[in-house]
Amino acid sequence: MSAAEKSEQQRLSVFKTYKLYVGGKFPRSESGRVYEVSDSKGKWLANAPQSSRKDARDAVVAARKAFGGWSGATAYNRGQVLYRVAEMLEGRKEQFVREVADAEGLSKAKAAAVVDAAIDRWVWYAGWTDKIAQVVGGGNPVAGPYFNLSSPEPTGVVTVLAPQESSFLGLVSVIAPVIATGNTVIVIASEKSPLPALSLGEVLATSDVPGGVVNILSGRTAEIAAPLAAHQDVNAIDLAGADEVLAKELEIAAADNLKRVVRPQAVDYARTPGTERLTAFLETKTVWHPTGSLGAGGSSY
Repeated sequence: MSAAEKSEQQRLSVFKTYKLYVGGKFPRSESGRVYEVSDSKGKWLANAPQSSRKDARDAVVAARKAFGGWSGATAYNRGQVLYRVAEMLEGRKEQFVREVADAEGLSKAKAAAVVDAAIDRWVWYAGWTDKIAQVVGGGNPVAGPYFNLSSPEPTGVVTVLAPQESSFLGLVSVIAPVIATGNTVIVIASEKSPLPALSLGEVLATSDVPGGVVNILSGRTAEIAAPLAAHQDVNAIDLAGADEVLAKELEIAAADNLKRVVRPQAVDYARTPGTERLTAFLETKTVWHPTGSLGAGGSSY
């Protein structure tokens, strides 16, 4: 046996440590808890952090802190940032193919198709960042000497319950439109298959997405979602990954500060999406301005 073969036999396996992604950093769960993640055949894959209520509150603080800068960035710049995420995913495609295949019980070829679709989805939403305002905003005809202009603005901090079964394509499909329109997001990864989501945090950290714009938590969905639905500094919640019972409970909790709620619905994430998720977390600001001369020192429009 050669020295190289002996060395290979003596090496210890280096298992990956998955961590949360909060505020641009990778903390372990505040509680120190983890839970086992297995593939579709029951084989152990990794220990994922089991987030606590404290982790959820920390994620809200990070998302709120990042909101001003992200919402104030130009739509064109946000598009560049989202496209950069797609570039980074392309470079780590092999890793995500493996994780998606394990998570969803797919062949390598089918998992590769899913990952390709997810990367394309990032590019698709990147292209919408500076176009959605033309779709939902514009000039309004009014009776009087005024300009009346409506423009979209982001809702704020959004909590997203990622789809439980579509661990990567579904995940991307609910995150990308939220941040494309200037919101910041707290994502609760699929409870059963959180590893692609946690790996996505590593991609975001090495792309141009500012820390805190996307925060990713893993653990028991109901346990993490409850304090976020009731949190007074969360402005909206997407219940994509909630079952009927949990969705009803969270919707009641969200009503306390009039959060905007997107109810769970059957979605084929493989299909090209419309603009529904882009407009789900936008508010409309309307500005009136007089036309004509404004007098001395004024301007004409």
